[in-house]
Amino acid sequence: MKPTDITVHTKNGAYDISANLRLVGRDLLVAISGGTSPHIGAVAVAQPRPSLKDSNLRSATASVICLPAHKEDDLAKAAAEVLAAATNVAVVVTAGIHWDDLSPEGIVAVTENTQILLSLILEEIAKNWPFLLSTAKEDNEHS
Repeated sequence: MKPTDITVHTKNGAYDISANLRLVGRDLLVAISGGTSPHIGAVAVAQPRPSLKDSNLRSATASVICLPAHKEDDLAKAAAEVLAAATNVAVVVTAGIHWDDLSPEGIVAVTENTQILLSLILEEIAKNWPFLLSTAKEDNEHS
């Protein structure tokens, strides 16, 4: 039996982050966290749709709520859109990453780790929930 919950972590040794993935029916809930004070700083929800440039390709549209004084909105939105387009299901991403006095180099490392984390998420989805990666257009009928 395939798991309904999966956790993935970056393992670079510095500024590592993690994601908890959960299936909610056929939809996907992802909580991205890291640092010394993990929290919920932003929430994004994305829905797959045909690309505006080429209707044979899939894209996604997202809405974001960002709590005051938090900066995770871009991360949550980008992750939700990538995952919704790849999986063809509704995706909710929460993000909350915090390190005190993060240097410019630390910001670069966190940004790089978010890209690595997205790759790890997609690898785990392919391994554990391959039905989410279906490209059939009829899968998008999901109201």
